[in-house]
Amino acid sequence: MPSILGANTLSSGFDVANSLRFNDDDSAYLDKTPSGDGSRVKWTWSGWVKRCSFGHQPIFSTPGNSGNIYDEFYFNSTDKIQYSAVVSGTQYALRTARKFRDTNAWYHIVLIFDSNNGTASDRMQLWVNGVRTAEADIEDTTFKDAQNYNSATNKASYVTYLGRVSTNTAAYFDGYMAEVVFQNDNADSPVDKFGEFDEDSGIWKPINVSGLSLGTNGSYLDFEDSSDLGNDKSGSNNWSSNNLAATDQMTDTPTNNFATFNGNLKYSSTMSLAEGNLKGTTGSSHEAFFQSFFSTIGVSAGKWYAEFKVTAQASHALIGISADMESDANGSNGSAYSFIYKGQGLGIYGTNGKFFHTDSNTQVSYGSALSNNDIIGVAMDVDNQEVYFSENGTFLNSGNPASGASKTGGVVNAGGRNIFSTGSGTLFFAVADFDQSAQCVFEANFGGGSVSAISSGNADANGHGNFEYAVPSGYFALCTKNLAEHG
Repeated sequence: MPSILGANTLSSGFDVANSLRFNDDDSAYLDKTPSGDGSRVKWTWSGWVKRCSFGHQPIFSTPGNSGNIYDEFYFNSTDKIQYSAVVSGTQYALRTARKFRDTNAWYHIVLIFDSNNGTASDRMQLWVNGVRTAEADIEDTTFKDAQNYNSATNKASYVTYLGRVSTNTAAYFDGYMAEVVFQNDNADSPVDKFGEFDEDSGIWKPINVSGLSLGTNGSYLDFEDSSDLGNDKSGSNNWSSNNLAATDQMTDTPTNNFATFNGNLKYSSTMSLAEGNLKGTTGSSHEAFFQSFFSTIGVSAGKWYAEFKVTAQASHALIGISADMESDANGSNGSAYSFIYKGQGLGIYGTNGKFFHTDSNTQVSYGSALSNNDIIGVAMDVDNQEVYFSENGTFLNSGNPASGASKTGGVVNAGGRNIFSTGSGTLFFAVADFDQSAQCVFEANFGGGSVSAISSGNADANGHGNFEYAVPSGYFALCTKNLAEHG
């Protein structure tokens, strides 16, 4: 069984349908300005968050009307969770000692603000995945001095941003959010309001929050209306959408975590990820060997399907599967080995469309040269040690993943090395820039969302994923619900 990142159940009892992708390069955010005051001493924020990059990443903020009063809730520059409340220039803060650097999993984060609480340690509470952060694990506890402090949040005419901060260093969130709840006039324990521990797996999972009383200025954002992403499901406290589009509505959620490109495996500073880690750009010049991106989820059994588009320098691209994510010890900046280096992968090569594997630099006639914006489908059959490639919906070399006709097996060199049984035994979807002077731009669709709009829309047999072309019979999108059944 592969390592599972996020929820891993066939049915969680309550399924989250959608999340919202925030691409920081687009300066994407939501905002709301209340018409009247709510409670400024007692409120709760709850949301599920999947990060895509590191460093300063705002969750929400209320900048107030000057630098003397504002609220900020964010991942700080060292990836710790911090809430800062400032009044008359004095900061009261809660900051974790723990760092949160997993870009592959969903976190459930709850912040409770209760400044008039008679117990100093309860004036601000932080819960992560159903567990309260203990005071011993908090390195800034000045929040205990904020007795009866009136927050900027919930004051009439003060705008609150979701995914943006404008005080101090301006920044935007980079990642996904789901099931965002702002509950005013209430600061109760969140354990039985926003989630529960699964009886079988012990994993913290969402529950239905639609019946909660949210109070003045409270709101519940489920992101299920792609034409109104800031819609308040609970009532009329809607948020305004800024630099967000219908394509930012995703099905990658805390109850069904989909693969993306792995943000923890960028081996070089010249490589970059964007659009929810579904868009990867290699550097214009490489230190040594070739730069690669890998899926966050690997598999050791089952049949899986994903689609890839190369929007720039397609002739230099390599698209396929890999059993190796080894970094280049010789590269001056730690560049990545190409995923095919040392016979650890196989793929379709852009210049000539040939099936490509290495150790002996072997290329086998297979298809035609790739052009920019071609969509390459990869059907990986781990059980039978086969892989198939399609170009714009047509499987190459008369391949038929459903029947097994014209398969491409896993033997990749004359020595008989087979990537399906080599190394860790876990396989990943992978792409690579096969030219040290090119700069390839890859778009991945693992089913949970895409960079570009899908013109047709095709799910797998379990109803998961949204692909441009039909998913081969018996193959599935790479997500945790499918892994629980087929992985």
